[in-house]
Amino acid sequence: MARDHQPSRHRARVLAASALALVTGGAAAVFAGVPAAAAGLPKGHDVSSHQRNVDWPSAKAKGARFVYIKATEATAYRNPYFAQQYDGSRAAGLIRGAYHFAVPDKSSGKAQAAYFARGGGAWTADGWTLPPALDVEYNPYDKKDKCYGLSKARMVAWIKSFSDELKRRTGRRPVIYTTTHWWNLCTGGSGAFAANHALWIARHGSGDAGALPAGWSYWTFWQYDNSGSLPGDQNLFNGSPNGLRTFARGD
Repeated sequence: MARDHQPSRHRARVLAASALALVTGGAAAVFAGVPAAAAGLPKGHDVSSHQRNVDWPSAKAKGARFVYIKATEATAYRNPYFAQQYDGSRAAGLIRGAYHFAVPDKSSGKAQAAYFARGGGAWTADGWTLPPALDVEYNPYDKKDKCYGLSKARMVAWIKSFSDELKRRTGRRPVIYTTTHWWNLCTGGSGAFAANHALWIARHGSGDAGALPAGWSYWTFWQYDNSGSLPGDQNLFNGSPNGLRTFARGD
């Protein structure tokens, strides 16, 4: 995800790039612009406090149609730029949503979902608000312990607890942001969430989203690069502009 004042995004990108390099047998490929296979899909991005006060009219003019904004992390951090980013993007005409960075070894999924819902993760069926998202990925605070010290079963239980509490508080299940490698490593390739959780897949430096985590047959959002014409990370929605609005409404 977009870098923050904390080291999570940078280290996660390094780990993801290293994993991709192992798969491809060399350095991760780099391409410019939107992947050719996804041309025409609605473009978006994700941001955090690293992007500070974003020029939202400029982002809209460059083609942004949606944005995800970091709201919270664990139960003690809230993005100090969240209000400017969340309200400013809406004023500029972008469909926007909030995401929470999971730190599963700090507190329960239920506690972090409650903190997120209070700190920006609310949802309303107005067509302008994306469902809240859970960013669950490599441990940025201990690169040797990618799964936060949790067993696969405990990680699945943690994510379920987060999802259940968020659904209770907001009416929507979270979109799950992850990488296929992390999901397989830390949940054992659990297919328990695919039926009722939209997938936000992260795969950089490739012309397609690659193999998806177990259970998911398609991605809803694809984070395909960590730099580009839009502030923060570059994303696509897997559908039409009308489909994006329908997804936001929860229809």
